[in-house]
Amino acid sequence: MMKSSLDHMPLRKQRELARVLEILHEEFEDALKEGTADFKKRGRILKIILFGSYAKGGWVDEPFTMKGYRSDFDLLVIVNNRKLCDFAEYWHKAADRLIHDKAIETPVSFIVHSLREVNSFLKEGQYFFSDIRKEGIVLYELDDEPLAEPGVLSPEDRLRVAREHFHERFAATTEFADLADDARKRKYFKRSAFVLHQSLEQAYSCVLLTLTNYAPPSHNIKFLRSLAEEQDRRLADAFPRDQHRERAWFNTLNEAYVKARYSKHFEISEEALAWLGERTAALHDRVKLVCEEHLARLGRE
Repeated sequence: MMKSSLDHMPLRKQRELARVLEILHEEFEDALKEGTADFKKRGRILKIILFGSYAKGGWVDEPFTMKGYRSDFDLLVIVNNRKLCDFAEYWHKAADRLIHDKAIETPVSFIVHSLREVNSFLKEGQYFFSDIRKEGIVLYELDDEPLAEPGVLSPEDRLRVAREHFHERFAATTEFADLADDARKRKYFKRSAFVLHQSLEQAYSCVLLTLTNYAPPSHNIKFLRSLAEEQDRRLADAFPRDQHRERAWFNTLNEAYVKARYSKHFEISEEALAWLGERTAALHDRVKLVCEEHLARLGRE
């Protein structure tokens, strides 16, 4: 049986979560109501599960200290059809409302998968999902059908898989950073921003894949950052949140994935790129340390 109690959490946090659920349900229903396709008419949210530090305890909520760090509410939304996982189509309005709703102070990150996907991840021994099944708290469920029993990867397989992820992704993050630096020196600022975004996307995915064997299919580096920092808080030092200007630069970079390529209005200064490049290099050092420690631990096991 999965846990369902939120008693370990302050009442105001419980109220925020209730509002989060309301918004997810409202926006999902709204996104489905125009649909004539059968899968839309039958579209359902089956479960919403809280995972991460708010589920396990040990969250941080110190926006005014510790470089402005605060843990996110991390949610897994399980739907009854894979087509309903399309973020742009069904979930972007909910994500937007969760950022701007006055009743929700805690940042919210959520991933969406179909029940079939989650169950096959579990059977394959995907420990990111095994962990959610073990530690997560069910906030909503349509019926009480349990998730699949998790399979277990052998220690040798865990090490092999983690090592493959690390070598593949860490090489990518370094190469993209080099390209970004080169583009900045040539004053190709838009191109520099785009490839620097790619470097960060790969760096955060590197941590997630190496440590958990899962990274969500997302280009949102803010979201990937929060999931990666949840794995190891030392990563948070790479991008301090206490200066408004620096937070704004990170947000501009987050938009670069689309806008640096397609919008004639996208602008980023050389100063911003230099700072972001410097902080990305600091992140790389931490990613390498965190992943190598993890690989050494798996090696000992």
